[in-house]
Amino acid sequence: MPAINLNDRRRDVARDICRTYGVTLSVEALHAFANILVPMKVLRGHKLVNEGDVCDSMFYVDRGMVLQHYKKNNVTVTEHISHEGDMVICIESYFLREPSRIVASTIEPSVLYAIPREAMETIASHSFELCKLIFKFHQRALIISQQKADVLRFETAKERYIRTMRENPEIIRRAPLHNVASFLQMTPETLSRVRAQVTEEGIK
Repeated sequence: MPAINLNDRRRDVARDICRTYGVTLSVEALHAFANILVPMKVLRGHKLVNEGDVCDSMFYVDRGMVLQHYKKNNVTVTEHISHEGDMVICIESYFLREPSRIVASTIEPSVLYAIPREAMETIASHSFELCKLIFKFHQRALIISQQKADVLRFETAKERYIRTMRENPEIIRRAPLHNVASFLQMTPETLSRVRAQVTEEGIK
């Protein structure tokens, strides 16, 4: 079976993105959006954004998993874990165009589609539909950030694990244990204990 050309999939990916964000585009707007997508097939450990880089693109995860992390007191802290259907963006760097303190790197072989900020803004300047799509991108990124902050403020370690298990089971299933623990802001030992409790109680 011949290998799929990732450029040939851009229109399908553009449709998938619009479906995910609840936006319907005209044929012309969809064509313009698909044409700016930059396909990337990368190995595990590839850095999409390095510390000190300016994040000038969003990245749609078509296949694979991406870790966003930073260093604090020489310890790697997991900020976010993204997988199929998610958008990766280092928010502060992207909006302010300042060097990122967050590193975004793949933890699985991955296929991603970059959405360059400048190209997206250019096509959106001629299309209300695409302005709406940009709004949806930014809205979801900010909501996810706020939701995570609220979870960490108000939920126990066990509640955080159960929520992730139910809402993001791929993270629990595929991400390395130490990254999951860091993402949930607990030690690996606490995570192991919580997982054992949840299993023992038959919580699903």
